Amino acid sequence: MYSKTETSRIRKEFWIRFGQYMKPVPNAQGKRTNWPNYKTGVKDIYFRMKAERDFASIGIEITHSDTELQELFFDQFVQFKRMLETEVKEDWAWKLHQENEFGQFVSKIEIRKEGLNVMEERDWPKIISFLKPRMIALDKFWDKVKPGFENF
Repeated sequence: MYSKTETSRIRKEFWIRFGQYMKPVPNAQGKRTNWPNYKTGVKDIYFRMKAERDFASIGIEITHSDTELQELFFDQFVQFKRMLETEVKEDWAWKLHQENEFGQFVSKIEIRKEGLNVMEERDWPKIISFLKPRMIALDKFWDKVKPGFENF
């Protein structure tokens, strides 16, 4: 069992390592990007990467507090579903109005890989190998569709 401080240190170390690994990779526009803290540039739309004790995940999270507007954003993503699947080369889970760990309702489009543990440094290469190509693909997808979300 890890202390809260140790858990925090290990997680922080992982995300620093991930950021260093991704630093030389330009975004879809050829610019430098802070991949672990990716900014979509659209309020209430986030790209979330998680590395936990039993899984890693990456996805799009829609957090608008108005559930009707959240659903409009989600429906807009549904319109681009085929484009997303083409870019990421796999099917992701689509979840409308799911309660998150803070009791807020969010909508997600994500993929998870079970059996990875961020607390085990030997799993870090597998986690990075899972996150890296999907984050790059998500960025390419977003570069194409972002204008469709800027006027909401």
